[in-house]
Parts: sequence; structure tokens; C-alpha cells
Amino acid sequence: MAVSSVLAFWIVALLLIVVPGADWAFTISAGLRGRSVLPAVAGLVVGYAAVTLVVAAGVGALVAGSPAALTGLTLVGGLYLMWHGAATFAHPSTPGASGHRLTGTDRAVFVRGIGVSGLNPKGLLIFLALLPQFTDRDGDWPIAGQISVLGLTFMVTCAVFYLCLGALTRTVLYGRPAAAHLIGRISGAAMVAVGAWLIIDRLSG
Repeated sequence: MAVSSVLAFWIVALLLIVVPGADWAFTISAGLRGRSVLPAVAGLVVGYAAVTLVVAAGVGALVAGSPAALTGLTLVGGLYLMWHGAATFAHPSTPGASGHRLTGTDRAVFVRGIGVSGLNPKGLLIFLALLPQFTDRDGDWPIAGQISVLGLTFMVTCAVFYLCLGALTRTVLYGRPAAAHLIGRISGAAMVAVGAWLIIDRLSG
């Protein structure tokens, strides 16, 4: 597989990752917990790993080609984001204040991260539209292998960026409970908005 193709994909992936969305909101809320942001970021990465495997196995194309399946996935993903966003909005995390930390253990946060990225139908559609464009059907590597490499590239970039974002959130907002409280509420509202938009966009389309 050509290094130039991986590099070109990495640039596009980075542009997608730096655009604020549900992953941003989840990472920021996790960064305000007062504990390590690693479980949250690991959950996001595992979710994207699942999406990569689905696309590489060809299942993603079948889901995208079935309106009923895609609508069902959108409803599940949208409702999940709205539920998690509402919980974050109602109980925003504040570093250093145990009564305002994100509820649940690190394992629970890890599982929530998988849901945020893995159940996002837009992520599946982006991968379906994006990954094949950077593969070479005449290359020595099978398409599934090439997609796996591209997916791994996305996951590593995602992990580095969101670990930095989570650390920056804790550094900037630590000792500023009022600001942290506000950012936590904004993050929760953002997840609710993204979830609602996914559902409305799918049903209206």
C-alpha cells in the first residue's frame, strides 16, 4: 500500500477529527471528571475500530444500502447521544468537585465512549464514502487490509488528538468550577443537538 495514500488519508482524517462534534463534547465532559481521560478516549477509539471492521467486512455497504437498517441505526445512535447528552447537561462534571464528576466507573465511561463513536451512523457513512477512495484495487494488498490500515491511521490520530483535548480541558478549567460547569452543560447540549439532528435529518430525508 502506497505511503502517499496513507498520508493523504491522514490529512483528510485530521480535518474531520478537528471539527467539533459529539466526540469533542464527550471528550470535554470526560476531561472535567477529575480523573484520567484515557478510558473515554479508549472507548471512542474502540468504537471506530468496530466501524472499521464493519466496513472492511463489507457489512457497512449492506447497511448503507438498506433504508430500514440505516434508519434503525440512526434512531439508536441519535437517541443514545441525546440520552448521554441530557445526563451530562443535568449533571455537568467539575474537576476537583467529587459531587459533580461524570457518574460511573472508568469502565462505564469506556463503554459510553464506544457508544458515542460506534453508534454514530454518520461515522459509518463517512467511512463508507472515504476509506474506499484511498484504496488501490490493483495493489498487492487486499482491499480489506488497506481499509484496516486506513482505519488504524484514523484511530491513532483520533487517540492523540482527543487525549490532548482532554488534557487541555483539565488544565484550562481546573480551579475554575463556574467555567467548567458551563462548558459541561454546553457539551451535554451539543450531544443532544447532534443526536436530534441525526434523527431529524434521516427521517426528513
